[in-house]
Amino acid sequence: TMQYDGHYVAVPVNIHRVNWLWINPKVFEKAGIDKAPTTLEELYAAGDKLKAAGFVPLAHGGQPWQDSTVFEALVLGIMGADGYHKAFVENDEATLTSPQMTEVFTALKKLASYMDDNRAGRDWNLATAQVIDGKAGMQIMGDWAKSEWTAAGKVAGEDYQCVPMPGTAGSYTYNIDSIAMFKLKDEGDIAAQHALARIALEPEFQYVFNQNKGSIPVRADLDMSKFDSCAQASMKDFKEADQNGKLEPSMAHSMATNLAVQGAIFDVVTNFMSEKNADPSKVGAQLYAAIKSAQ
Repeated sequence: TMQYDGHYVAVPVNIHRVNWLWINPKVFEKAGIDKAPTTLEELYAAGDKLKAAGFVPLAHGGQPWQDSTVFEALVLGIMGADGYHKAFVENDEATLTSPQMTEVFTALKKLASYMDDNRAGRDWNLATAQVIDGKAGMQIMGDWAKSEWTAAGKVAGEDYQCVPMPGTAGSYTYNIDSIAMFKLKDEGDIAAQHALARIALEPEFQYVFNQNKGSIPVRADLDMSKFDSCAQASMKDFKEADQNGKLEPSMAHSMATNLAVQGAIFDVVTNFMSEKNADPSKVGAQLYAAIKSAQ
């Protein structure tokens, strides 16, 4: 990912998993839910119980990238890693306009019914705070959300749970933060680039940075026992997904495509979520047309 013509042009500093579902177990307990959902049907059932108990079932911020984070998680869960790759990396027409894509948009409309009506423009961390404060039961968000739980003094596996978005177990969508390096001529500047790259990849930085960011190290040789249970699960799942061909770049977080195509997808998804009478069976064709016009 960080190479161009076989040469490194950026230093990766971490790996974020995007397809996480965050849960407040105390809220679940109050709503009479005894386990984390593993399927979409279980997710809907949990949402119904949370709503009946007076909680916001699914905390969410109504911003295009957040809408598409939920959307791509549904694509991964319903269409699998192969379908995800065809849709977002290859922009395959048959995949984007398939009955399965209609199923994805139907599920997206269903999930939107579990989000509160005041979500428009809300930042992701404020949605996370709803779950932390016990006002909401769940949030679909990448593992940068964990930094908010950590800052609040909460413990992974006790105060909160992290599980793969229902339907996506075994698959892993990633977002990589990196430091881009331009080609320079001055020897001193080049030496500074090398020093920066070395420091960013040293164990001490990798431990401290990723423990606070919520992500996992880009180095595979570090002691993961120094990380919490969510990070340990993330590293395990990352390696397994890589071996099984189910490691996919996040579309919503600028890993799978260019900004023009991403923006076209954002527009279609957000417009669909904001239009109450939108027809899920027609959105796939709109999505493909928008992508083609952006290419």
